[in-house]
Amino acid sequence: MVKRQKNITNKGGIRKGFCKNRAKASKINASTPYETCTEQLSPFGGLLALIKFFDLVNFHKIFDSAYQPTTRQPRLGHYSMMVGILMLLFIGFNRIWHFVYIRLDAMLCGFFNLSRLPAASTFWRYVDNLGINQANSLLKVISILRERAWQLCDLQYAQIRINIDTTVKTVYGNQQGARKGHNPKHPGKEGFRPILCFIEETREYLLGKLRKGTTVTGKETADFIADISDHLPGCVQHVVLRADGEFLCWQSVKASIEAGFKFIIANRRCTPVFDPDSWYRPFKRKAIEYNSCFYQPIDWDHPCRFVVMRILQPSNQAQQCVLFEDDKYTYRIFCTNLAGAAHQIIADYDKRADVENLVGEAKREGLDMIPSAKFKNNYAFFQIVMLAYNIWRYMKMIAQHSVADSCPSSDSILKGIMTNTVRIARLKLLFIAAKVVHHSNRDRIKYSIHDSRTPEMIYLLQFLDKARCSPRPWHTQPIWSPRFAI
Repeated sequence: MVKRQKNITNKGGIRKGFCKNRAKASKINASTPYETCTEQLSPFGGLLALIKFFDLVNFHKIFDSAYQPTTRQPRLGHYSMMVGILMLLFIGFNRIWHFVYIRLDAMLCGFFNLSRLPAASTFWRYVDNLGINQANSLLKVISILRERAWQLCDLQYAQIRINIDTTVKTVYGNQQGARKGHNPKHPGKEGFRPILCFIEETREYLLGKLRKGTTVTGKETADFIADISDHLPGCVQHVVLRADGEFLCWQSVKASIEAGFKFIIANRRCTPVFDPDSWYRPFKRKAIEYNSCFYQPIDWDHPCRFVVMRILQPSNQAQQCVLFEDDKYTYRIFCTNLAGAAHQIIADYDKRADVENLVGEAKREGLDMIPSAKFKNNYAFFQIVMLAYNIWRYMKMIAQHSVADSCPSSDSILKGIMTNTVRIARLKLLFIAAKVVHHSNRDRIKYSIHDSRTPEMIYLLQFLDKARCSPRPWHTQPIWSPRFAI
């Protein structure tokens, strides 16, 4: 007897994540009716991940231990006022008066346990009371937060590269500290000239300050380089410092040597003499030659190594012959204390070009905004903006870890988010519609299953909850000894 069996033996795959949108298609036209609802809605559903991140790193404890409060005593407290400004910058609003657009947001009001946020003038008065002391204390907050974020993400760089650069903030009107100086886009206009330095490995802000619009002096560069050691994480043992020609002077070179840093600084003033018989060409197909020498400029205590590359200019027969042989080349000269071939050192310096992208991104995130005419207020607001910038860096680092740990899909939206700018990261992590509902005597946040970003957001929130339930590295056995203990 022959038994008949079903020909279909393939088993259906297990569904992962949310089902596809199977809702009935909507029809919306000019005649579609409209009305209001009583539910609390928010376009910033990703703020819940930020709130969990603050709890994960004990940001409240970091702030209370490192921040130096002002003489003004706000009703909400210093922590709530500062976090409110940080959330404003985190969302993407750069000016204090932009609080009028988010005063009734359900996520923000729920975090502060208020029916509505204070008026924008309340936050402005708090910023108006900030000064240099609060700015310096915020640098310590940034340093402690950096160590905890590195330990959470299992980062332990023994050597890092630090890129230093200056930028120009053009000001309009009467601003304290504004001076006429180097301003390529707006020649002749007054502005500030802040200094910023970034860590190349993580692309995060390390140290910086707001300055007057004058050229950086040798003493300022030396003091700035000497302060770098106080803000490095505990795992860092070696530092390679890279800066442009504005920082080349004996004071900055001496400060780098005393701090134990390796450095590569572009040349602007020195005229070292190179041996004409020592030129070499590592790349035969390129008309580029390299050389190095030890040279002691005037007013320097001892000689330093200079490396150079010269590029042959294209010849034009119609032009007059050059008078000297050096006129046929374009030279790039650098001062360094690194050992190795000249072409390798210059290639290492050329990677510093990425700092221009980081400076531009920081300026778009709020560094260009000047809230007050007082220099001390702008000095403190500078550090607040860079703290919000670093928080975005850490959120992207944790989102990248959540993809590898929790998300089963290989084509996740959060994959590769570390290389995205903050503007793109907002579209993936922040601007997700959320609804705040009250059920079983408890508030809940709901996300739409029809949004393709919802599964990744759920995975990220689950990853943060799992990390919050597990022992923190700084409480048990840290990977490396932290420099800042609270």
